[in-house]
Amino acid sequence: MLKLSKRMRAVAAMVTTGNILADVGTDHGYVPIALIQREKIPKAIAVDINEGPLKRANDNIALYGMQDSIETRISDGVEALKVNEADSILIAGMGGELTIHILTEGEDICRNAKELILQPQSEVRKVRQYLRVNRYKIVDEDMILEDGKYYPIIKAIPVDQDDFWLDKNENVITTCDIYGPLLLKNGNPVLRKFLVHQYRKLTFILQSLVLQQDSESVRKRKQEVAQEIYYNESAYSILGAIKNAGN
Repeated sequence: MLKLSKRMRAVAAMVTTGNILADVGTDHGYVPIALIQREKIPKAIAVDINEGPLKRANDNIALYGMQDSIETRISDGVEALKVNEADSILIAGMGGELTIHILTEGEDICRNAKELILQPQSEVRKVRQYLRVNRYKIVDEDMILEDGKYYPIIKAIPVDQDDFWLDKNENVITTCDIYGPLLLKNGNPVLRKFLVHQYRKLTFILQSLVLQQDSESVRKRKQEVAQEIYYNESAYSILGAIKNAGN
């Protein structure tokens, strides 16, 4: 049985049982292999833009005898997929900007899927903002701490409207974009560690800036860091407020 890393196990856990999976940027193909081994999904399409990773995936698929269950394709994002061909679209291990690019360029494919499983490595706030603005509802979130790094994982579905945001003010919305609405609502324990980690990091940066010679760039950076600290502190009150609201 193929053993996944902690991060990949959390990603795989988000995929709905019985769905056909499209793993975008599959690399070694480990997630679809593991899910089929565990009989969680019947079939997968593993795609990658480069031939090297796809060859590794094909080698592993052959090693585990999965040729009849996993198809591989060269693809820039989801361009090699057809509408409604995959129920779950997984985009993991990429930067946030690239994730948004794939979702934007492949909008027809992504909005016709049943769910998106996203694990952006950066610009997580922008990814959540994109989902909110473009009518996706975040239905599950997790955060994993592995080898000293924090990894947020997002499950979203296409909707006509997400009523969750209707009664939320700008401060709550921005804080949720940064830290995750369901991570906050559920009081995710790894998020709590991350908030402490971020606060210490940001206050250290601010203290360092205070010692620097005053300039326009230093003043601007102070304002940016102070705002980040504000949203970090806001997260603690929002943790309880969203949970108690029951939305």
